Amino acid sequence: MYAYYALHKLRIRPSEWVNMDENEKAFIIAAIDEKVKEEEKKRKEAERQAKRNGR
Repeated sequence: MYAYYALHKLRIRPSEWVNMDENEKAFIIAAIDEKVKEEEKKRKEAERQAKRNGR
């Protein structure tokens, strides 16, 4: 999942991902986790707003 997200969202090529050291990968994975949490939070809020507005 992380390599897929890194490729499609962050434009990190597979060769770059493979050649990263553990600290770089750990940082990117943590950043991806935070971004996914924020996106999920926004999606849930949008769903709640839609329910309140009768959509």
